[in-house]
Amino acid sequence: MVVLMRRVIGVGCWVLGLALAAGAPVKVVHMTAERFTFTPSQIRVTVGTVVEFRIESEDTNHGFRMAAAGINAVIPKRGKGDLRVRFTAEKPGRYEFECSKPCGAGHNMMRGVVIVE
Repeated sequence: MVVLMRRVIGVGCWVLGLALAAGAPVKVVHMTAERFTFTPSQIRVTVGTVVEFRIESEDTNHGFRMAAAGINAVIPKRGKGDLRVRFTAEKPGRYEFECSKPCGAGHNMMRGVVIVE
C-alpha cells in the first residue's frame, strides 16, 4: 500500500487511522535531500511496518522514486514545505530509492535503500 500526501491533514489522519486500526506499527523517517545525498540513506524496518517519509530539501527540488513501491514524487525546494509519502513493508527485501529529478553532476549517486527484515 502506498499513499502520497502533501500537507493534507484529513487524508493523513484517515490513513494513519487505518494503519493503527490494523495494528501496523508506523515509523516516521525524517529525511533530508541535498546535492547529492539523502540523509539517512539506509533505513531498517520489520515486515508489516508502515514507513512514513517526511522529506525536506536543503537546496533545490529533488525527486523521490521507489520503483518497487510505485512512488515517484517531487520534493519541494528549501523553504517550500516537505514531501510526505508512505510505504508499507509487506515482505522482506531491499527497496531502493533514488532522486528522480536531475539535480546536477552527482545526481546518479543520490540513492538509498529501505531494508525490510
